[in-house]
Amino acid sequence: MERSFFARNPSALIFIACLAGFTLLITVLAEGFGADVISTSMVKTLGKTLCLCLIAIAMDLVWGYCGILSLGHFAFFGLGGYMLGMWLMFERTKEIVVSSMANAPLPPTAQEIRDGIGTQIFGVVGGSEIPGIWLFADSLFAQLALVVLVPGLLALVFGWLAFRSRVTGVYLSILTQAMTLALALYLFQNDSGLRGNNGLSGLQNLPGADAIPQSTMSIWFLWASAAALALGYLLAAWIVGGKFGSVIRGIRDDEARVRFLGYNVEGYKLFIFTVTAVIAAIAGALYYPQAGIINPAEIAPIASIYLAVWVAIGGRGRIYGAVIGAAFVSLVSTWFTGGQAPDIPLGFYTIKWVDWWLILLGLSFVAVTLFAPKGIGGLFDLIEGRIAPNRHGADLGPDMSALREKEASE
Repeated sequence: MERSFFARNPSALIFIACLAGFTLLITVLAEGFGADVISTSMVKTLGKTLCLCLIAIAMDLVWGYCGILSLGHFAFFGLGGYMLGMWLMFERTKEIVVSSMANAPLPPTAQEIRDGIGTQIFGVVGGSEIPGIWLFADSLFAQLALVVLVPGLLALVFGWLAFRSRVTGVYLSILTQAMTLALALYLFQNDSGLRGNNGLSGLQNLPGADAIPQSTMSIWFLWASAAALALGYLLAAWIVGGKFGSVIRGIRDDEARVRFLGYNVEGYKLFIFTVTAVIAAIAGALYYPQAGIINPAEIAPIASIYLAVWVAIGGRGRIYGAVIGAAFVSLVSTWFTGGQAPDIPLGFYTIKWVDWWLILLGLSFVAVTLFAPKGIGGLFDLIEGRIAPNRHGADLGPDMSALREKEASE
């Protein structure tokens, strides 16, 4: 008798229960709920952290399970934010323009309203016309579709070109980093149609929701982020829990052998690369309305490098490890860089954590790599007493002859 999904993936059930309890607790204690124990800014920080956990899951799938060290997934994250941000900024600006023209002697025409919107949005970069890429900016449904389609299509085209050429290892990482840098440099230009270095702002204001306070909106986005993270975790657990997961782990460990066994390695890699790009884009679409602003600096290659560090610290090859790493580093970073960590006077020098945080993060990454390669998630092995199970000689692969002595010894 076949076991249920949660019976085969007990960690998924535990994670969903913990996430639900955490979301309920924050909701009850939040300022918007009336308890006023947790501030609105903190609720937004926690909501953004859940979004970062979601993109960490995507990174873990593509790197921890499939062995593709992508240094470009934050580009998809940013594109998702831009796609939804266009609708938020367009509709919010439209409300302002229509309100300002309400007292005019004659009702404004549709073209006058559109010209006003163009001036308001693009006047900061010396323009007044709405670019063609904003064609569907007045449609929430269309922009939500673009959140998935634009990053997904970019990942599909890039992956197809890279994987069909059998680019692997560090060369593939460099290519993904070059893609991210090229996209960021393009968005920095004022004629990109996305306001250049100014980016999109005012995203925290939902159109038609002037009467709803930010304290309430922050809870809504917290719920949405938690729901997306739960679904992303379940999807990841389903992908890696079956035959597909065995194949991509095989690609990670020995790509040539998997190809020799007759599997379409490029197809598997392209699928996982595209799916994780879409997951990253959805995370970005939820993140930036809580941040309130997005600009090209968010897509810089360094952000994708940070993402790899989060997953490594949490423990790659473990979905919950990626979540732990992203949450831990994000919240600790907020504490150190937000001025909450006290400075340490040494007499001849004062340690200011705002300046030293990145160095501390880098040292943590090196320490984890050298002394705890399984990351924080590896601590669960100690708790459960499952350190290096004795599986020597066992049939561990998809066929009876697959013996993985190296895996059994790790």
